[in-house]
This record gives sequence, structure tokens and C-alpha cells, in this order.
Amino acid sequence: MTALANIPEQLLPLAVAISELAPYHRNPRTGDLPAIAESLTVNGQYRPVVANKGTHTGRPNEILAGNHTVAAAQQLGWDQIAVTWLDVDDEAAARIVVVDNRTNDLAGYDTALLAEVLAEIPDLVGTGYDRESVDRLLDDTSLPEMLELTSDGAGTGAAATVDYLQWGYLQWESKRVRITSEEVDALNAIYAKFVDDTDSDMGFGWHVLQHAHQEANAA
Repeated sequence: MTALANIPEQLLPLAVAISELAPYHRNPRTGDLPAIAESLTVNGQYRPVVANKGTHTGRPNEILAGNHTVAAAQQLGWDQIAVTWLDVDDEAAARIVVVDNRTNDLAGYDTALLAEVLAEIPDLVGTGYDRESVDRLLDDTSLPEMLELTSDGAGTGAAATVDYLQWGYLQWESKRVRITSEEVDALNAIYAKFVDDTDSDMGFGWHVLQHAHQEANAA
């Protein structure tokens, strides 16, 4: 199986046979091959791996960054992968391998923004996240502060506290209720129709409450 269909046109000039590459001889990193393989399948190769020509180390075509990407590609049956090349000595090669791994370890997340980005993706395939990991992320995400608005959406004019709907939870006052993805989808559908009908989201909370009462009365 060729990898060319999974390598974007811009990276094709960098494609080489995987059989010509060698893994770094002392790679301290362990990788999640199934997650990487899923990403390669869904997203293709979106950045080249980095290899060392080996003139100064005596180890030709050694991978410095992307060892697990190449291993996952091999598991998928790829025979080519895009590579950028360096030609450095042992010390520089070791530094590159270590810092490539370490900078990933040191990086953090804005968890609220990450949850928002994940919520906008139709499904989690190819993201490295599954439903359980997203649920844990939401558990660790602090909810935003409540806002004081000049109207409660019911035309009373009194100051009102507007409670946020955050993906995975409903919150009002001190109550915080976890909701399922199906409930989120239902609320998104109700919200989209409400905004289309009114050209605003003001009063959406009242609309949802009235909708629930109407359904309860009809039952």
C-alpha cells in the first residue's frame, strides 16, 4: 500500500521510502501508536518527520522527530513518508530528540477553549480524544462567571443573572447538572431554530422552559 494518497501535494517532494529510514537508536519516548495511526488515517500526514543524514554519527537516515509516526505508518502499510533532513553530530541529534519530546511535555492547555474547539468538531475521530477523555476534561474545566444583565429576557427590566450552558453541563445558581451528548444535540437544535426565528438568543432560557412545560402538559 502506498502512502502517497495520504501525503498532501505540498509534502510530496519530500516523500522517501520508509524502508530507507532507521529509528533513533536510543529513543526514550513511548508513543500511542493506535492514536497516531488513527490520525494518519483520518488526517493524513500533515507535517514531515525529521531525519539525520548521519555523516557525523555513522548512523545513516536516523529519525530524530517522528519515530512513532513512522512506526504507525508502517503498521498501516505505508511504504513512503515525507521527511526533512538534517546532518548533525551525536550531541546535536540527542538534543533534538530530547527537546522535541520535552517541549510537548511542557505544553499545557486552555481547557475551556479546548473543550469549545472539541465541541465544534462533528465527531472525535482523528483528534486523539474519545468521549471518556472529553468528559474528564470537562470535569476539570471551571465554568465561567455569571453575568449580570439589565434584562432577564422576559420584559421585566429587572437585573437578572444569566446562567451559562456549557457543553456537558447545565448550571444555575449553585446547581450544576451533567447532561449527555444527546441532550446537548437536542438543545443545540432548539437553540439553532430559536435564533433563526428571532435573530437573537435573548430569551432562549425562557423559551426552553416554556417548551419543557408544554411537553409536560401534553403528556
